[in-house]
Amino acid sequence: MNAVEIEQAITDLAEQPFDRAEFPYAFLEAFGNKATTIKRLRAGASNKSDLGGVLQTSNIHILTCDAGRVTQTLAALKASPATAKAKAKFILATDGTDFEAEDLTSGETVACAFEDFPDHFGFFLPLAGISTVRQISENAFDIRATSRLNRLYVELLKDNPEWGTAERRHDMNKFMARLIFCFFAEDTDIFVGKGRFTETVAQMSARDSSNTHEVLATLFRAMNTKRDDRAAARIPRWAEDFPYVNGQLFSGGDEVPRFSKIARSYLLHVGGLDWTKINPDIFGSMIQAVAEDEERGELGMHYTSVPNILKVLNPLFLDDLREKLEEADDNARMLLNLRKRIAKIRVFDPACGSGNFLVIAYKEMRAIEAEINRRRGEPDRASEIPVTNFRGIELRDFPAEIARLALVIAEYQCDVLYRGQKLALAEFLPLRNENWITCGNALRLDWLSICPPAGTGVKVQADDLFRTPLDQAEIDFENEGGETYICGNPPYLGSRWRDKEQQDDLAALFAGRAPSFKDLDYVAAWYLKAADYLHAVPDCCCAFVATKSICQGEQVAMLWPLIFGQGLEISFAYRPFHWSNLAAANAGVTVVIVGIASARSSKKTLFEGDEKRVVDSIGPYLIPVGNIIVQKAPRPLNGLPRMDYGNKPTDGGNLILDRATKDGLVAARPEAARFIRAYVGSTEFINGVPRFCLWVEDKEVDDARLVPEICERFENVRKLRAESKGQQANANADTPHRFVFAPHRSGSALIIPRVSSERRPYLPVGIVDDATVISDRAAVIYRPETWLLGIVASRMHLVWIATVCVRMRMDFSYSNTLGWHTFPVPTLTEKNKADLTRCAEDILLAREHHFPATIADLYDPENMPADLRAAHERNDEVLERIYIGRRFKNDTERLEKLFDLYTKMTASAALAKGKKRKAGANA
Repeated sequence: MNAVEIEQAITDLAEQPFDRAEFPYAFLEAFGNKATTIKRLRAGASNKSDLGGVLQTSNIHILTCDAGRVTQTLAALKASPATAKAKAKFILATDGTDFEAEDLTSGETVACAFEDFPDHFGFFLPLAGISTVRQISENAFDIRATSRLNRLYVELLKDNPEWGTAERRHDMNKFMARLIFCFFAEDTDIFVGKGRFTETVAQMSARDSSNTHEVLATLFRAMNTKRDDRAAARIPRWAEDFPYVNGQLFSGGDEVPRFSKIARSYLLHVGGLDWTKINPDIFGSMIQAVAEDEERGELGMHYTSVPNILKVLNPLFLDDLREKLEEADDNARMLLNLRKRIAKIRVFDPACGSGNFLVIAYKEMRAIEAEINRRRGEPDRASEIPVTNFRGIELRDFPAEIARLALVIAEYQCDVLYRGQKLALAEFLPLRNENWITCGNALRLDWLSICPPAGTGVKVQADDLFRTPLDQAEIDFENEGGETYICGNPPYLGSRWRDKEQQDDLAALFAGRAPSFKDLDYVAAWYLKAADYLHAVPDCCCAFVATKSICQGEQVAMLWPLIFGQGLEISFAYRPFHWSNLAAANAGVTVVIVGIASARSSKKTLFEGDEKRVVDSIGPYLIPVGNIIVQKAPRPLNGLPRMDYGNKPTDGGNLILDRATKDGLVAARPEAARFIRAYVGSTEFINGVPRFCLWVEDKEVDDARLVPEICERFENVRKLRAESKGQQANANADTPHRFVFAPHRSGSALIIPRVSSERRPYLPVGIVDDATVISDRAAVIYRPETWLLGIVASRMHLVWIATVCVRMRMDFSYSNTLGWHTFPVPTLTEKNKADLTRCAEDILLAREHHFPATIADLYDPENMPADLRAAHERNDEVLERIYIGRRFKNDTERLEKLFDLYTKMTASAALAKGKKRKAGANA
């Protein structure tokens, strides 16, 4: 469950008659506990309470009580030995009238009337595994409003299914935007009298809801009619007090969907909320899910925290503005110049969604402007920052509408905060007619036409602020001069998750500029579009949230040369961090933030966690080593042995056997045993899963075919390969006993799984004998010297792989040509090799000591055996002393050294290649 769903379940519980015996179970169910869990608690199997309540281990102890005894009951829960023994995080007591609870970890408490406990649902979210509790608690209203609007939306579509069709979707979206504005306006005195809109609907519409749509249509028509024209428009007296809103919000027709009694009830309930608490920067990103069919199932998961947004905006330009404010102190002239500069800054989000980044940027800039006005003795001065300077592009209709509305609401809230409600109200209505959020495909639109260079006049005509055409190319207002900052959180979408239209977007943008681009994440297209824009508009900077994979592996070589080739550089960056949402137990995504700007000599800023470093340069791998890009090497550049991928069957599963199949075949046909070998790939090696394969040499084929079961499998392989569209499979159809790629050699082999979890402190690696066939899901070095294991199993190699190879979600994807053949290693002496051999042997012996534990067991970061960890530590120390004579301080220092060596290694290889070519020419 996510936060919105939990809030709704808790609200429903609070509205039901209080059942003392049932409440604890209903409460736990509201936080996502499964029916089986509740059943075990009811039966007493997992209920550890010693007070007759319900105690869930490591979670909560709940006890209902007689009237008036809530405080004493909470004290008893806290003193209970069972509470401590079960490590309960929360205690809760209620009598159905009062409600008290305590977080035993933080000491925070809740005490309220029973019907009000849903207001504190964020307090209990750890019970559902949700970690973003602070942000949710601070924005509880937005979650509650989203939940209520969603119920209204779904109910309306039941009775008005045509409003959910593609043809009417815009009408439904605009209707919802109008309601949100009215709810906000009635609670903030924009409409005279708090709750006036909701009260009018309640009074003028029949209880059976038969005319609710007509009442709303009349109110919307009034808000679209100037006062002088209302008599002619026959606006009834009961709607006269509602102001003319303009801004095209109420234009374009006043049709309203029909309401059922339930829908009318929901509407009044939503209007009864306190809309003064709305947070436009948060609310917008959540409410957009209401109107998106594919997102409604994840309602509430679109929260983007303000601190995360500020990770983009602060280093992009806000920190500089604050520094200039600090420098100006009380100097009136410097303050005036800064205010003029701020008024001309444009913030452009070409994937703006519902406007989070734009709203936060606007509010932060208004705060700086307000401080300037305070220092200059002009606290009531009207803002010179136009919301039309906060421009966006959004593909979907409803989020684009919400983005405009969110900025309008943010403008009003800032006016109230900095100038007072009287002045804010006097200047708020009518709304502007300008359109500054474009609805369209950002990768197909010309950004220069939407946010043009300073001093360039362009026009976008739109007959409706809340409806803009895809092909719009002009804006009918322009702000002379000033800087432009591009920002946002574009869609990520790896190659496997894109539809055809999105693939075509990339092709249209990258074709002719990059030989390979299909494996790039979708977000890379926004960087290239931004680079084109920055190339044309020098006084501009950009920063996006992106998948970390655009700064890892093969994507680096595909994307970043195109960026750097336009005279741009990385100006600041956040190394990978977790970008989470409001869902329980959410996986979130690991992201980076990368800022780009025109190349200049100023210092760059690199962020990692809470650490901030000022550096001379930031490379595409987000380390301070310049614009070095690691390229695939078909042969080792480092003097180490060549690494291959393992043996590839392309057999439809006919050459591979699980243990049961293998045992059954050998029992029935003992002569088959000589053709069966152990078969090991990533999963088999790491998790100890036994698998086998048929391995038949050419000289043994006739003997193998005498076994009917094997002969049948060969025939299946032949048919599959013959019918395959793959050239490699076709070419091997006549040799079905052989793997299509079979580098297997006699002797031992060093195995490295191609996919392994990044949670492990070291890469899993091992040595197997030639009775084992290594699959193509692993990499292999045949007949290795033992010291090679010490290199592959080192921290040095792990951080290199983590940086230059691709990541698959939370896993490393090991590459021989990108990760091993390029790995920089100093020249090793015989003593170095002997020392590393002893270290490798110690690692292998430590593993054997814990037999039959699997690699997964041994390298669990929380349960790694002490002797194995110590063996790895010794190995790391020996290897790192070979590099620099001491241990490295951290991974960043390791990478800086590795990239320095890589630069020297590739330069030497290029020089040697040049000399060889020259010698060949002279010959």
